[in-house]
Amino acid sequence: MPKASEIKKHAAVEYNNRVMIVRDIERSVPQGRSGGSLYRMRMYDVVNGGKVDETFKADEMLTLADLIRRPVVFSYIDGDEYVFMDEEDYTPYNLNKSSIEEQVLFVSEDTKGLLAVIVEGSPVSIDLPSSVELVIEDTAPSIKGASASARTKPATLSTGLTVQVPEHISTGDRIKINTDEKKFMGRADN
Repeated sequence: MPKASEIKKHAAVEYNNRVMIVRDIERSVPQGRSGGSLYRMRMYDVVNGGKVDETFKADEMLTLADLIRRPVVFSYIDGDEYVFMDEEDYTPYNLNKSSIEEQVLFVSEDTKGLLAVIVEGSPVSIDLPSSVELVIEDTAPSIKGASASARTKPATLSTGLTVQVPEHISTGDRIKINTDEKKFMGRADN
């Protein structure tokens, strides 16, 4: 059983007899208290999608839920459902767009390294790799002579995500994006 300070984003924990996925963690150190940090966690119920915000002391013990991570590839969209295919046994996993709305901004047909998070036989979330490669759909024209470390401009990617890119990057370029920070990392190796 890990302490609250050891829990990471996208972990599955048992809380109030429900399995919850941790989506966001904020650490705070209140003034005037002797010692501990507080961890405010935004958690979502894997069954009904209900949101719970809870604050834990750093040394409070939490129970990790049983979950399985399976390698998947994005297959297609069926209405509000995103369908992912298991890479090993070809099992389809349907996830509602609202439950993975942050992750789908990084998912395209050729995204590699996706993992389906499965709790009690049902898919509940998608784990992203640390970086993905996406194509720029729209950005201001590149500026001749602009250096790689110069000013930035917004670029809209093929998935709808908007990130800041250096001025020398242009529409149609394939770039690497850090999925945790939603930041440009560089041009993708073709």
